[in-house]
Amino acid sequence: MINRPNEYLTGSLKLIEAEGKQLFKRFGVPIPVGYLAKSSEEVIPPTRPMVVKAQVRSGGRGKAGGIRFASTAEQARKTVSDVLSMTIAGEAVKEVLVEERLNILREFYLSISMDRSVGLPMILAVAQGGMEVEEQEGKTATWHVHPFVGLQPHVGLELGTFFVLNSDQSAQIQSILSALWRLFWEMDCELVEINPLALTVDGRLVAADAKVTLDDDALFRHPEAITSFPERTPLELEADRIGLTFVQLDGDIGVIANGAGLTMATLDNLAIRGGRGGVFLDLGGTDDEKVVEAALALLSRSNMRAVLVNIFGGITRCDTVAEGIIRTRAKLTLDVPLVVRIKGVNEEKAAEMLAAEGVQALHDLDEACQAVIGGLRRSGR
Repeated sequence: MINRPNEYLTGSLKLIEAEGKQLFKRFGVPIPVGYLAKSSEEVIPPTRPMVVKAQVRSGGRGKAGGIRFASTAEQARKTVSDVLSMTIAGEAVKEVLVEERLNILREFYLSISMDRSVGLPMILAVAQGGMEVEEQEGKTATWHVHPFVGLQPHVGLELGTFFVLNSDQSAQIQSILSALWRLFWEMDCELVEINPLALTVDGRLVAADAKVTLDDDALFRHPEAITSFPERTPLELEADRIGLTFVQLDGDIGVIANGAGLTMATLDNLAIRGGRGGVFLDLGGTDDEKVVEAALALLSRSNMRAVLVNIFGGITRCDTVAEGIIRTRAKLTLDVPLVVRIKGVNEEKAAEMLAAEGVQALHDLDEACQAVIGGLRRSGR
């Protein structure tokens, strides 16, 4: 498994694809010809096959049906209308990106992110991009870039060799890598990612997709760009109104925990075992039943395929949290695997309460993570 950058860190802004591609274009990364549309009436009759992409911040658009193709004006209008009627991971699609459909010969993955283990930006390349890039074990290459030295020419040359490109294509990849580095550094990015980076049949390298995450603590350095930053998803806004920290991610396991550090540790633990967090939901230090109910209610609307609740009770009473879980589960009839890791004040009582209602309750985090992943796989969801 390749080590892709964390996307649940607080203090970051994830741009939608169209906004990321605006930055790509500004810094010189080639992108497909296209435009944004908010209704089928805005469709321009195509002169070539087109692709219609839902513009949402959550991942998994392709699997959810948010990326579709069209060749004629009638097809394009209907496809745009259909995609605009969708909701993906709790986020309504308000606009679509209509682009030329690339005639792709090969696909690659290329990103720059912070490697916090060494405190340096890291270039990550994968020889085969696409939807299953995480599975390309053994086909990856990495380079660290020291900010005092900057991106060195040999990295681009080595990248061209790694991708097995000819001399013209190698020159293109060196230009793209240089542009990505300038974007990453000058815009204070946490992540710039192209997946896939397409090699077309006519020999062009084009960013078929764009993922850009910015550090919101650096916004004061980029006042000209603030108006283009995306709003939070509807569920994130609703959570904010009731005082909960709620972040939608790309995975399928919803995580509720009491404390940001514990929530992040839980997501890491899942990732180590092959699971993917889909929601980061921090309860803070509360044991208020109504807050627990509100958290589970939000999670139930985020299309998660499994739920892991991780409670470490210091001042938090585990039995009160358990009561909130039981009541909400009865109200919502959650039809997904649910595992609760509960430890601390009144943990035995809480475990007994949950077990009596058919909820798997464990004291060990490793076991709980393995259990929710196992439940997800057995359910076949």
